[in-house]
Amino acid sequence: MKNGLGLCAAIAAVTLGASAIAAAQTPAPAAEKAAVAACADCHDQAKDFDRNPHARIPFQAGAARVTGDAVCASCHGDTKAHVESSGEQPVERKLHGRTGAEFCLTCHDRASDRVSWRNGVHGNSATVNCLSCHVIHGTPGTAGRPHLLVKDSVALCESCHPGKAAGFADKPFAHRLKGGMDCASCHDPHGRANDNALRRTRAGELPCLSCHAEKRGPFVFEHVSGVAGDCLSCHEPHGSSNPKQLKRAAVSQLCLECHSPITGDTLGSQPPSFHNLRLARYQNCTVCHTAIHGSNRSPVLLK
Repeated sequence: MKNGLGLCAAIAAVTLGASAIAAAQTPAPAAEKAAVAACADCHDQAKDFDRNPHARIPFQAGAARVTGDAVCASCHGDTKAHVESSGEQPVERKLHGRTGAEFCLTCHDRASDRVSWRNGVHGNSATVNCLSCHVIHGTPGTAGRPHLLVKDSVALCESCHPGKAAGFADKPFAHRLKGGMDCASCHDPHGRANDNALRRTRAGELPCLSCHAEKRGPFVFEHVSGVAGDCLSCHEPHGSSNPKQLKRAAVSQLCLECHSPITGDTLGSQPPSFHNLRLARYQNCTVCHTAIHGSNRSPVLLK
């Protein structure tokens, strides 16, 4: 009898232990669970942030990829107080204006003789800074825009440079912004201001020669070779009312700016005596001097 009672007690103990374990494993009611806030609960930007380039780059060399709310904290700092106060307490770092741009430069800092992300032509200031042109949280390729740009590149440049942009649309002879060509094809938005932030070829030439390679040379007899002038000495790069985007309506007026005795420090040879510039036949210089960009046969660029 005693053995039977002992067996029953043992079975009861096992049953109670199993019940206790099952009870411990049973999820608590939703009302009793401690709510853990996530950035995406309140901020729509965080919902799609995993497709953003910033979500794919480790913030420390050799570190594993940062995921979840830790990505937000990488830029915005400690968010604990912000979450616990239901948003009443601001995050540690607000990335706006020049202050936000300075933080961008902790990762995006590049400098060379022609490019500077810190103090280039669009350098960090209260008026123009990284966040004037780029968004932080936007997903790449939104509306076909690369580099997380606020707007399409041409429209973005036009918002500050309306006069230059008008030249493309209003002038009869102009570069047409199509087929992949835009402002950044010739200008580096992060370039230095000493030469209008123009991009250069690998040989240090003007960006004109990236498309107009037949004008490059080298020629045996150079004309405007970059020593005493360049493409922009004669041509308007954005648009002109004159054919071939020339700066002057009459070709002779353009040539005589250098080939003339008017100034004592002339850059080019003067027209010979038989050139009577009052006659129409001598006023269109390029009728005879056809190799205007340079020649391998004629020192006076006749062919």
